[in-house]
Amino acid sequence: MSFVDELKSAVTPRAFLLVVGVFALQLLFITSYVGALHDPKPTDVPFGAVAAQQQVATALAERLEELPGDPLDPRVVADEAQARDQIMDREIDGALIVDPRGRTDTLLVASGGGKVLAATLEAMVTRLEAANQRPVRTVDVAPSSSDDFNGLSAFYLVIGWCVGGYICAAILAISAGSRPANRERAIIRLGVLALYAVLGGLGGAVIVGPILGALPGSVAALWGLGTLVIFAVGAVTLALQSVFGIVGIGLAILLIVIAGNPSAGGAFPLPMLPPFWRAIGPYLPPGAGTWAARSIAYFKGNDMTVSMVVLSVWAVVGATVTLVMSSLRRKPEAEPIAAEVGGTPAPCVLQIILCPRQS
Repeated sequence: MSFVDELKSAVTPRAFLLVVGVFALQLLFITSYVGALHDPKPTDVPFGAVAAQQQVATALAERLEELPGDPLDPRVVADEAQARDQIMDREIDGALIVDPRGRTDTLLVASGGGKVLAATLEAMVTRLEAANQRPVRTVDVAPSSSDDFNGLSAFYLVIGWCVGGYICAAILAISAGSRPANRERAIIRLGVLALYAVLGGLGGAVIVGPILGALPGSVAALWGLGTLVIFAVGAVTLALQSVFGIVGIGLAILLIVIAGNPSAGGAFPLPMLPPFWRAIGPYLPPGAGTWAARSIAYFKGNDMTVSMVVLSVWAVVGATVTLVMSSLRRKPEAEPIAAEVGGTPAPCVLQIILCPRQS
């Protein structure tokens, strides 16, 4: 055979297209991560302005709003108690309390929502108040755990759950064909994924909680969150595989890893990300999961509704598409009930997972 013939035999058109797809994913990975994380700076951070007199508070908010680059989105808050409540409800990320009768102002932050953002707010406000010769006392309303370096444990926990979700779905596809042969087998795959999600959610919650002590908060709540994250990501991966075949695995990586991870608000909280990533982050599983995990750990479970709805929608849509696509496929004329493995009948569940020719 000539070299050209050898080349055609070694690299099929399908393989060539898959390699091109991998190359595109590589470039998108670099673009997304570097684009999101190379130059973090706060933009429109929800921030409270507090003073005993309404006029002073309004003047403070106006002064904060005029800062170059629009780092803060200030709003007048009635008093310190209300500011603390709004921080715990995750409505604002910090607040400056000015007391004209005293010589020191107070800055409220919440490092549980991201140590980088809390430190950035402290440095910014300290410089601002130094110009007026007023020292600043910083109070951490929702401090992150001393065993949670840079507040990243919640992010890494959710990323681990996401990885488990799409790898589990991918293994089901690789072992038994990317598209389920019929609706019953799609249901079995979703059932296997659900069982995996329950176990994976529990394992992650126990590791970061009782074993490592990295995250405070309810182990049961983290378990439930992990189950939902894993199942949502896995269901979406199964759905993409049902529609696009093995290419669906690459699309899942594009959605979860390339778009979702850098926009999740993990390394840098959402207000420090560029507009595109800040806009999409809360509506992708990694971002929704990270926000909810931090709420459970540090904010008494407050402000989780949107995140839980987002994850539930991904889970329901993924499972529905998987079932619909499997129902549209033609059923084989004869469906064998059991596979013969070495002369011994195998249960139908093992047949579906282990015998790709019949799945």
